[in-house]
Order: sequence, then structure tokens, then C-alpha cells
Amino acid sequence: MKKVVALLLLAFLALELGLLAAVRGKDIMYVGGTVAAIAEKTKGKLNLDENAYVFTDKKGSPMLTIPYNKIESLEYGQKAGRRVGVALTVSPLFLFSKKRKHYITIGFVDEVGKKQGAVFELAKGIVKETLSTLEQKSGKQVEYESEEAKKHAEKQ
Repeated sequence: MKKVVALLLLAFLALELGLLAAVRGKDIMYVGGTVAAIAEKTKGKLNLDENAYVFTDKKGSPMLTIPYNKIESLEYGQKAGRRVGVALTVSPLFLFSKKRKHYITIGFVDEVGKKQGAVFELAKGIVKETLSTLEQKSGKQVEYESEEAKKHAEKQ
């Protein structure tokens, strides 16, 4: 009986942790910006192809394409928060753990010459690769919101 309860608790914990993670693996999420064609909190994939930054939906259809030569600015920041939902449902010890969200803001000029901005939440595992690729292909330096954000991005 104790093993069953323990397994159920572990399964519930895994489910809770999975639900709290906004983006995982190689996923990204459009958080907001001036791109009217994309709804806020739209999840998708990132394709850093030869000529452009391409945000695609889960099926692989392009939703936003930003040519690297049209990028004007890159900013990286993060937000750390407590795991309150898990702490309330499972254990108060989770209040001492943090979840960290990673954001990239891209300032660019669209095809009609209008300045645009898009904020994306990146999965933890693709932060360093994404930032270095964007810097290299756009010729723009990433601006970091803080030294902690810079340090965290570089150690990924």
C-alpha cells in the first residue's frame, strides 16, 4: 500500500512539474509584441535557418519570419519565480526551489519598413545556441538585462 501511495505521489509530482513548465525541449512561445498575426502565448518551434529567424507553429507552418539583416536589437532576460503551485499541493519544500524563464526580445523592421518587436520565451536547453546564432547571423550584440542573466546564458 505504501508503495502505491508513493508511486501515485511521484506521478502527481511529475505531472505538476510538467504542467508548470511553460516551454520545454526545443519549444518556444510568443509572449507578446507588435506582431498582430500571432496570438500571445502561442507555442511553437524555432528554426534558425540560413537567412532568417523563423517561428513555426507545432505543425511546422511558418508564423513569423525575421530576416537576420532586418534585426535591429536583441535583448535577453530572465525571470525567476517560486514553485508556489507545487508547494501548495505537494510539499512546502518546493517554495525553496525556483523556476527560471528565459526571454529574448527581437527588435526588427518588417517588410514594409515598420519597426516591430517580438518577445519569445525560450526553453532552457536552447538559450545559448539561440543567442549565439542570432548574434552571429544578425551582426548585433545581445544586450543582457543583468550580469546574472549574462552569466546564466553563457553557462548553458
